[in-house]
Amino acid sequence: MKTIRKQSTIWMHILLIVLSLLFMMPILLGISISFQPRSQVFSYPPSLLPKTLYFGNFFEAWKMINLGRLLFNSLLASFIVMIGKLVLGVTSGYAFSHFEFKGKNILFFSVLITLMLPMQVRVVPLFELVSRLGGANSYSGLVLPFLASATTTFLMRQHFLTIPRELMESAQIDGCGPLRFLLTILIPLSGPSMAGLATVNFLAMWNAYLWPLMIINSDKMKTAQLGIKMLFASAREREWGIIMAGTIIVVIPTLIIFILAQRFFVEGIATQGIKG
Repeated sequence: MKTIRKQSTIWMHILLIVLSLLFMMPILLGISISFQPRSQVFSYPPSLLPKTLYFGNFFEAWKMINLGRLLFNSLLASFIVMIGKLVLGVTSGYAFSHFEFKGKNILFFSVLITLMLPMQVRVVPLFELVSRLGGANSYSGLVLPFLASATTTFLMRQHFLTIPRELMESAQIDGCGPLRFLLTILIPLSGPSMAGLATVNFLAMWNAYLWPLMIINSDKMKTAQLGIKMLFASAREREWGIIMAGTIIVVIPTLIIFILAQRFFVEGIATQGIKG
């Protein structure tokens, strides 16, 4: 029985490894092309591995579209949106979960209704509003429509509801006010949840394409995602090595954020019982 179970486990691992390699093939192929000179990229038969590591594609991609400025724009916008969504999501989720006020349920369902409106439906009126406010080609216009998130509010409310209300009552008896209770008790207990939401919100803004495409016209204010499109337009005769090199550079910050957030998840889960 143990032998059969061990064999099934081995075959399951082999299957998962094969599937992982299949899903990673486009990424691995893109990395390989980014290190190949143009002569090797268009050689026949095609070469899957670079003969020598050619870093010229990365320098060309960096200079061709001023990629450093585009990365700065994306990083700044993503961090502002991430912090804004967390602050508003935590405070609104706290209000909906721990306080009673008139019209609470109606207001909460009004927030949830906004989840039924996709970005493609909202983008035209948003563009008209932000443009009339003078937000075109500016950081404020880029991030303003995304500072609040119904999803973050809903998830934080649901998380706060899992924390016993007796904890708040005990804190009130000890003289702890609502704001101090949120800052010193609820937020430390919500580390893993907030880290997950922060990562998702950061990546959502980093990968945003439609809204930056509409609200930003200046090359200096464009984001990294628009920069990839600029590489397609700037590179002569589809320089795939340069395009893939630029794509790899744009992906690196998201990998760093994911690795840092993953470490925070483990630390938060390990200390959850101590904080509680």
